[in-house]
Amino acid sequence: MKIKLDENLSGGMLYELPALGHDVESAQTEGIVGVDDVRVANIAREEGRILLTMDVEFGDLRKHPPGQHPGITLFRPYSRGPGAMSRFVLRFMSEAHGLPITGAVVVVDPGRTRIRLPEAHDNAPPAGQT
Repeated sequence: MKIKLDENLSGGMLYELPALGHDVESAQTEGIVGVDDVRVANIAREEGRILLTMDVEFGDLRKHPPGQHPGITLFRPYSRGPGAMSRFVLRFMSEAHGLPITGAVVVVDPGRTRIRLPEAHDNAPPAGQT
């Protein structure tokens, strides 16, 4: 899976996620830290990368409707410390194989994962959602 790490995620994941088979780029390595969210979303879209973020703005379906981008996964952990955050993201990404996250807006909370699919899939059964 092609992934873009937003600036608010630990830089260490840039090295840990490829071990799970992902092609990873980050805001830090591309020099786009502090860039407007719309621009970050456009860069991820142009590169065909699913955006991983903690920025709640990306969970706004009016601004980022499912199907209008490669995918956005918003992480909402209890702890935002770098170690806890990395473990939270890595745990989800290691278990995400088979979930319909491409083109979707996904919100990952400690107790559940919500997946908002593109409209073409809105009537599909919620298989894979927890």
